[in-house]
Amino acid sequence: MPPTEYNLKPVTKLTTGAIGPPGKRVFYLQAQTDDQLVTLIVEKQQVQLLASKVEEYLAELQEQHPDLPEASLDYKEQDMALVQPIDPAFRVGFLGLGYDEGDDLLVLVAREIETSDDDEQTTSIARIWCTRSQLRIMCQWGIEVADRGRPICGNCGEPIDPEGHFCPKSNGHKR
Repeated sequence: MPPTEYNLKPVTKLTTGAIGPPGKRVFYLQAQTDDQLVTLIVEKQQVQLLASKVEEYLAELQEQHPDLPEASLDYKEQDMALVQPIDPAFRVGFLGLGYDEGDDLLVLVAREIETSDDDEQTTSIARIWCTRSQLRIMCQWGIEVADRGRPICGNCGEPIDPEGHFCPKSNGHKR
């Protein structure tokens, strides 16, 4: 399939979510404008890292522009639900952030995992323009969704499947 460019400016909805049982969940990032919905597959770790980096980026913006109002964290869980049907455009390999001071909008750039070594553009890209509050809320929600997964072993720090796991710190005994 040829690469596609999505430019959603500005979004009316921005969310992340996961579908499936803990340990086998697929994570999604979803952005919507009045007439377009784009769903992307992301990794749980990408959601967690993005949340951390967004907080750092917002702190830097606040330092550079002290007159900006603080980005809100207020949301309702039901507003964060993924929009059905889930039809992913691509799997994300790279996420980047930018800021348009004139419009006071952040841009979240999502680039598809590269699948070819050709010199030609072979990856799709999505530019998601959102408010600082929309992105901060999406990231906070993403952390909540990620935390709803498998419990973590207190010995080794690895996730515990419903049937248990072999803990290397317990000489491989099942916990």
